[in-house]
Amino acid sequence: MASGEKRIVVAGAGSIGCYAGGCLALAGRQVVLLARPRIEAALRQGGLRISDLEGRDRLIKPEALGITADPAAALPQADVILVTVKSGATQEIAALIEAHARPDAIVVSLQNGVDNADRLRAGLGQRTVLAGMVPFNVVLSPDGELPLEVRRASDGKVMIENSDGLANLLDVEGFAVQTHRDMKAVLWCKLLMNLNNALVALSDLPLARELADRRWRLILASQMDEALRAMKACGIEPARTAGLRPALLPKVLRLPDWLFKLLARRMLAIDPEARSSMWDDLQRGRPTEIDDLQGAILRLAEKAGTPAPIIRRVAALVHQAEADRRGAPGLSPDAVRA
Repeated sequence: MASGEKRIVVAGAGSIGCYAGGCLALAGRQVVLLARPRIEAALRQGGLRISDLEGRDRLIKPEALGITADPAAALPQADVILVTVKSGATQEIAALIEAHARPDAIVVSLQNGVDNADRLRAGLGQRTVLAGMVPFNVVLSPDGELPLEVRRASDGKVMIENSDGLANLLDVEGFAVQTHRDMKAVLWCKLLMNLNNALVALSDLPLARELADRRWRLILASQMDEALRAMKACGIEPARTAGLRPALLPKVLRLPDWLFKLLARRMLAIDPEARSSMWDDLQRGRPTEIDDLQGAILRLAEKAGTPAPIIRRVAALVHQAEADRRGAPGLSPDAVRA
């Protein structure tokens, strides 16, 4: 797959999509960002700034960006479609791809949750759909700030299912990509870590501060215990993707603060202002991905007949915050456990 000839469309250019597409464009790939009108307008006015923890700080001027809010303008030209919409929009984007994209376009899901590639396949018939996983957080600059900035706030390599030459096409500076033979196992491991998204949203704390507080880590560890119990009962073995075996994560999270900070330096190597996408959704009054994160474990636990009271409580609190539409509620650990 010759990198200079393949056309990439990023379907859902929010924080992750703009970061991925920006890095690809800076590396000389042919990229079009399919974005919501709000993002399109900001990019056309001020361009796109790409930064990360390693000190890169790069600007793409508006005239150098391929941007549109029109699926009929973007999708027909795509050789590769990177799907970066929220889980709740998966069926909608599948319908747009089916209506406008060529049958031979390769579709890659770079979304949270474990089922989105399957949902895309269900809506796209015989098209090639690959699962992928983005391990890092991306911080999007506030509305009205120009140029629009996306900052990679943590580390890690993107993983995708193996496809001839695709990883080489997508593997560029600032956006490292590799293949993995068992993406389902990778996605279940990522889901374990994503159980913390709700705690960041409920606490209204930056991710680094929340993880540095053992009271919050104990809640995360309890959620992971419930998730691992349900996975084991259903024969699911999450992949080992970040050093530790997934089964050891709850034990590490329960360590005293001083020891956790000493042993989990990589986990705490996060931009001090980074929060979770679920926090951002609550702040903007949008539906969250709670039903695809905690909800996926609750469905698995029901199937397995295993208890998941902490996950159920966290999910209920996020649903309440969605209904209240007052942003992140700023709860204490005790209020979450109550």
